[in-house]
Amino acid sequence: MTVDPECARLRDLIAADVGGTHARVGHVRVGDDGALSVVRFRQYACAQAPSLAAILRDFAAEAQLSSEHAVVAIAGRLDGDRLVNSNLPWPVSLERTRVEAGRERLALINDFEAVAYAVPRIDASGMTQVCGGDAVTDGPALVLGPGTGFGAALYVPGTPARVLASEAGHAALAAGTPRELDLLRLLLRRWPHVDNERVLSGPGLVHTYQALCELDAVAPRLDTPAAITAAAQRGDDAQAAETVAIFCAMLGSLAGDLAVTFGAQSVYLAGGIPAQIVPLLLASDFAARFVNKGVFAELMARTPVRLVEHGQLGLLGAAACYLERYAAA
Repeated sequence: MTVDPECARLRDLIAADVGGTHARVGHVRVGDDGALSVVRFRQYACAQAPSLAAILRDFAAEAQLSSEHAVVAIAGRLDGDRLVNSNLPWPVSLERTRVEAGRERLALINDFEAVAYAVPRIDASGMTQVCGGDAVTDGPALVLGPGTGFGAALYVPGTPARVLASEAGHAALAAGTPRELDLLRLLLRRWPHVDNERVLSGPGLVHTYQALCELDAVAPRLDTPAAITAAAQRGDDAQAAETVAIFCAMLGSLAGDLAVTFGAQSVYLAGGIPAQIVPLLLASDFAARFVNKGVFAELMARTPVRLVEHGQLGLLGAAACYLERYAAA
């Protein structure tokens, strides 16, 4: 990825991509031409760290990195000094994190906003085609994905490129079949607002599995996302298999809804879960539900949907965003 050389006055910075489960932290170097490269990389388990500041401080010490600049792509939305998030193991204050991490400047941006900034780096030939056409377009690109939570952002090319962050995970969940309506009714007894994350996330897999077991009057045997997806892949638990099938179908519906809403010409699936269930995803109703958009069905059938590995894209996108927005300020 390259950035405007005018903004490339920094040589080194700490960039991180933090979700509800893992924090990926890197020492990012800015080349003379503005190209970004990851010099050092480490993944942390969020639940094992006392705070975000502790992670940044530990990485800086380990990497012996003295740069005063840091940027963190993180699940949630910044409201003043406070990060609004329901999936992190600790609260996050921008100023307190900056001080405790020992950085002169710190920026927090939405995690999927950062992944979207990395879209120009994505090599389509190395990805899994989920559905749609195979053309590489230069139009708006939707990036979305379920993990510990659910993230989505829109990349809009231009000079400069722009990214529209979103909190689509907290929009209301929409059912598309009678069985999904039964699931939604059951979830509504538990929560007054059933958002997309209640189903389309790791915890959502557990919610769905438990609800299906209740609907079928059977005792649930599984209690973690990993156990549910593993059982679905083995085919030895009917409710687990249906949980993943519903997950894939409703993910296809939501991806199509967002693509229609924003006029996206391509869609990239990220997040931790899709990469773990590729065969089930490809065999599911994802594609049919993605295309099922009435008069837009033909257009949606041509819209490419590709599976992309999150990897280091988030922190590279965060670094690019930081250099464009903040470094020259």
